[in-house]
Amino acid sequence: MYTDVIKGLVFDMDGLLFDSERVVQQSWNYAGNLLGFGNLGEHIYHTIGMNRGGREIYFREHVDADFPMERFNEVTRARYYEILEQTGIPMKPGAKELLRAAKEKGLRIALATSSGRDHAEAMLARYDLAQFFDGCVCGDMVTRSKPDPEIYEKACRLIDVPSQYAVALEDAPSGVRSAAAAGMRVIVVPDLVEPSEEILALAWKRCDSLTDVIGMI
Repeated sequence: MYTDVIKGLVFDMDGLLFDSERVVQQSWNYAGNLLGFGNLGEHIYHTIGMNRGGREIYFREHVDADFPMERFNEVTRARYYEILEQTGIPMKPGAKELLRAAKEKGLRIALATSSGRDHAEAMLARYDLAQFFDGCVCGDMVTRSKPDPEIYEKACRLIDVPSQYAVALEDAPSGVRSAAAAGMRVIVVPDLVEPSEEILALAWKRCDSLTDVIGMI
């Protein structure tokens, strides 16, 4: 059971710190059409929070048994970074302010993202956020993707904060389930997917933006 004391925060990344899920969706549409499968962006609603392995299983079950996942990932990644260079990907309102406030309060801070380590580190460096994090657990560093609790359990161990003293910040249902199963309080800040009653019941709080979280820590 968790306590009133908060000693650490664990952040998701895509859709939580960055308004990036819509860019992923555009990239999936682009890659899907290039590879002859048509628009695939709608599948993001079913795969948010999955790591690469989880997405590969999903695409081969729901799109094509021989889906060329490696090539799809290459095209998607290239298109994503092309958009990033052309227009940028905005940080979510309050992201840096919340991270700064948490750091000033002496809280331990971790990242728990289903994205790969190279991508996560590149995004944190690009937006000058790496300075705030005491550790990162990425999708290619776990064997089971969200909603399994592995990634949040590892993140809590990494920053040496027991789960009952840590708060997870998530936008996606699979992430909320993952953090709750790890024994953490969860603040859900919705992005593409509005939380169901089930997800709201698992969450500690629901906020409209990260700015609203600052007064809670």
